[in-house]
Amino acid sequence: MPKLDRYLSREFAQSVLAAFVVLGLISLGGVFADLLSEIARGRVPAGLMLSQLGLRIITFLPILLPLALMLGILLAMGRLYRDSEMPVLASVGVGPKRLLRPLAVVVIPIVVVVGLCSLWLGPAALRLGERMIWDANRNLVLTGLEPGRFIALPNNGGVIYVGGMSQDGKTFSRMFVHRVSGDRIDVSTSMTGALTVDADGTRYLKLDDGFRVEGPSGAGRDYRLMRYASNELRLPDTEAKRAKDDPELSSTIELLSDPRPGATAQLHWRIAPPLLTLAFALIAVPLARSAPRQARYGSIMIAFLAYLVGMFSTVLGRQWIEAGRAPAALGLWWLLLPVLAFAAWLYLRDGRMRRPRIGSAA
Repeated sequence: MPKLDRYLSREFAQSVLAAFVVLGLISLGGVFADLLSEIARGRVPAGLMLSQLGLRIITFLPILLPLALMLGILLAMGRLYRDSEMPVLASVGVGPKRLLRPLAVVVIPIVVVVGLCSLWLGPAALRLGERMIWDANRNLVLTGLEPGRFIALPNNGGVIYVGGMSQDGKTFSRMFVHRVSGDRIDVSTSMTGALTVDADGTRYLKLDDGFRVEGPSGAGRDYRLMRYASNELRLPDTEAKRAKDDPELSSTIELLSDPRPGATAQLHWRIAPPLLTLAFALIAVPLARSAPRQARYGSIMIAFLAYLVGMFSTVLGRQWIEAGRAPAALGLWWLLLPVLAFAAWLYLRDGRMRRPRIGSAA
């Protein structure tokens, strides 16, 4: 590789990396806050916080990397124009077409990473995260129960105290359960028990050899006491579990043979990020053109608006396909192909001299 290409590729890579780090730190806070809200609602067990955060970052990369790439190229090209390096390069015959080689060294690997995350790694991470949550709901430790502590159940479902627990978190001893339903309270105790989950994900505490007291939560004497050999208490439901045939949990190969509109919308939603990444990278080069003393922040705002319009258009197109307002065979090609053609036209047109008018020359 010529020395000039190495220099330009290094400048592009450093700027893209800096933009990715800054945007990643900002986005990480939003993903983490969303995950904490799901933990508070009981959707995700607290013991899976770090693993779920890592998996969600993978699914977020196809949205973050295109913006980081476009802003990084804009910053790098803007610095070259500001320091008058681009005019010097243009004077020796290095135009926009000559920049395609060092630009491809940075753009193509990022497009490949976005494609892998969008088409394969992202859906696999989503399926793994759902499976981990499903398996964690079968384990008392991962659901948040700890021996020797009073634990509040999600959705104000009551309070549980466990005296002892097995190492695998499936059986327990000396349990106390306090629940309130309307104006009645229910207190159950047991010497031993276990956590069971049925086919639809509903969780039950199987209590053995215990007592149950039921009575009014306020004033009154309507109490009932019973002793039982075995009793089952249903734990409060978490948020609705995804259906097995949810298109978001299907692999890309499975979506190719799925005729449902939702599956087609999900397939095109996964195809769009790598193509938009390539289009944004091509648009960034002519958008960064500026005079030596011209402010470069205006082009960054235009690039950010272009990114928002492109992403919101894909979201809108996906909703149209799912609702049947747009033909499934058309998919998102009505958006992706014109954007790619427009980006290529802007890139090829960049730096081209206008032909002088005959009348003006005369």
